Amino acid sequence: MQTFTVVAATGSDARAWDGVVEAVSSATLTAQTSGRVQAVQVDVNDRVAAGAVLLRLSAVEQQSAASTARAQLRAAAAAAAEAEQNYRRYAALASGQFVSRAQIDQARAARDSAVAARDAAQAGVAQAAQQADYTVVRAPFAGVVSRRLVEPGESVAPGQPLLDMHAPGAMRVEVQVPQSIADQVRAMPRAEVRYGDGRSVEAAGVVVHPQADPVTHSVAVRVLLPQAGEARMPGTTAKVVFPIVAGAAMGPAQAQVRIPASAIVQRGELSAVYVLQGKRLLLRQLRLGERDGDQQDVISGLRAGDVVARDPVAATRAIAEQRRASGAEHE
Repeated sequence: MQTFTVVAATGSDARAWDGVVEAVSSATLTAQTSGRVQAVQVDVNDRVAAGAVLLRLSAVEQQSAASTARAQLRAAAAAAAEAEQNYRRYAALASGQFVSRAQIDQARAARDSAVAARDAAQAGVAQAAQQADYTVVRAPFAGVVSRRLVEPGESVAPGQPLLDMHAPGAMRVEVQVPQSIADQVRAMPRAEVRYGDGRSVEAAGVVVHPQADPVTHSVAVRVLLPQAGEARMPGTTAKVVFPIVAGAAMGPAQAQVRIPASAIVQRGELSAVYVLQGKRLLLRQLRLGERDGDQQDVISGLRAGDVVARDPVAATRAIAEQRRASGAEHE
């Protein structure tokens, strides 16, 4: 059975993580009122200006509600005007003591109540007008329509997605890196972005998030792409390469190592290797990082000096032979 000794990486190294290009400015436009789609005036890949009409919904219910609100406002305004005149008449009579103080207070209260009802009706008109405006969906910024989710004739409810769009200028790639690497990236915020077609660009900026994910214990790094040159479409895969000093900021026992991927045993979600301790082979669980070709980064589970079986199948056979030999000795 062949084995190899784990060696900690030293010196400068380039570490890569896979990511997806995404637009800095993107939006999913959703319905803000209910209705039926009357017309969709754009399609996928259409360029639109800020404020351009993208989609129209039926506005029968909204216009009816707006008309009702305006009628209620007129009635409330008339009642408020009448209450104001009554109060003025009572106030004029009060100087000659023709009306009681209680009658004056009642007239003032009736006026104030009518004014409040008028203001509420005015707010109702504004709300109804806003609901009517929601039946016309406009572009929040200049960009490209990337997805169309509804067709004319469909009924939609508030919150239902209608269209996706993005601004084609500023793009970025976000990747998740181990905590042990995040500090090095933060100290040396440089990166190279490599695309699937072989082209590569230097990142315009690197932003490391200030906290780690509590579930995966990884840190998000946002890599900004330069706007000059050919723009990449959102969703394009890319590999982000960071210049990393291997072993820096880690103790010798925790230095990240790289082993052949063929030595790893995958059992469901468990990744492990067979480690030789003395004359015994033991299965040890690993926490893996990124893979580069036939080499696999190991975040934890191995350290420099560990002896690992190169072929897991041969290691399994060796363990079986050890067990048979051990059973024969006991007989």
